[in-house]
Parts: sequence; C-alpha cells; structure tokens
Amino acid sequence: MTPGSKASAVIIGASGGIGGALEATLMEEGAFAVVHGFARSRSDAQHIDLRDQSSIAKAAAHVASGPAPTLVIVATGLLHEGDRGPEKALRDLDPDWLAQIYAINAIGPALVAKHFLPIMPKAGRTVFAALSARVGSISDNRLGGWHGYRAAKAALNMLVRTLAIEERRRNDRAIVVSLHPGTVDTQLSRPFQANVPAGRLFDAERAALQLLDVIEGLKAPDSGKLFDFQGEEIAF
Repeated sequence: MTPGSKASAVIIGASGGIGGALEATLMEEGAFAVVHGFARSRSDAQHIDLRDQSSIAKAAAHVASGPAPTLVIVATGLLHEGDRGPEKALRDLDPDWLAQIYAINAIGPALVAKHFLPIMPKAGRTVFAALSARVGSISDNRLGGWHGYRAAKAALNMLVRTLAIEERRRNDRAIVVSLHPGTVDTQLSRPFQANVPAGRLFDAERAALQLLDVIEGLKAPDSGKLFDFQGEEIAF
C-alpha cells in the first residue's frame, strides 16, 4: 500500500481474526501515518459497536481529528452465536435472529459508511471495503440454506453498490467494494470447516495479505462490485 505518509487507515472489527491481521499488517508495513483499530471489545477511543450508531459516530469523530483516512475496512460478520447458527430450512427462520444477522452484516457496515465516507478525502484514490461472502451472491446460490446470512450479505452487496454510486459523485476516484476473503480459520468459520477442500482454508495472516493485495489492485471502475480473495469479480 502506498497511500502517502499523511493518510490514515481504519479497521472496524480489529479484535477478530481477519481484522486483527489486517491491523497488524498495515502497522507493520508503515505506509499510513496512523492505523486505527476499532472493536466492540476495545475500550475508550478504540471502542465501536455496530448496533450502537452513537459509538460509530464517536469513532468517526476520533479519526477525523487526525490524518484523513484513505482506507476503511469493515472486517466484521456474524454467522453463529451460542446455540444459534445458520438456518438449514425454512422452519428454522426466527425473526429475532434474522434481525441480529442483518444488524451486524448489513446495517452496521452501512452505518459505518454513513459516518466514515464523509471524512474520507474528496479527491484522490480512496477505498472503503466491507467483508462480504460468496454465499451473498444471489446468482451463485445453488444450495439454499443459511437464509439469514445469505440475505444479509446480499443486502450488504446492494448497499455497497448504492453507496458506490453516491460516493462517486463526491470523489470520482473513490472505490467502494465488497470483499470475499474465502474460508479463513477464525471463530466465524470454525464450526463449518470440515467440508472445506484441502488448501482452501486460509490462516488470518494470509487472508489479510490477500485482501490487501486485492485492494491495492482496485481501480475506480471497480467501485460497487464484489471481489474474492484472488481479485476475481463475483456476480451479484
């Protein structure tokens, strides 16, 4: 990454496997003046909760007091929690769980965009990226199941497309994208790793490097799209 020494980077979800690896990699590379890491489990200036818009606004105000961010990555996601997991059939649908899945996977990233896109530069290349998933592609859905997670990630992809159109009017070099990191060895994927083909389960450090390589190769016409960890576009 070569953003210049006066820019900052922001990682939302820095306490997670991928988010933590992204934060550590960016700090090690030293290309940014400041690397801000936010997470619900962190305190004070590093605290953010995607279900609490006031905490998102506070985090954005903290970042805005220093070098402008040219890179913002939302590395959060919710697939299972406690005894709750992805639905296998229609009978498993539960409104409270659906609301929670949407809150973290779609609404939260949209609120991050609401508060962070306006503090990104109005000129020059900027990247706002949110971690999505291949299962959020409607055209690629051949297995069914995982109703809430699929739908929430599909909603995220649509929000990213819409945000990209609006952000292009503010900065014609801005890039707003969804990224599919592949299956990464994190708490999110752990209960579902048994069926992952050999060589397709990535450690968090590798995933972070792959995602940053994809981000570095993005150009303005890529804004509004979904890309996998190899830089290949995934159709919505």
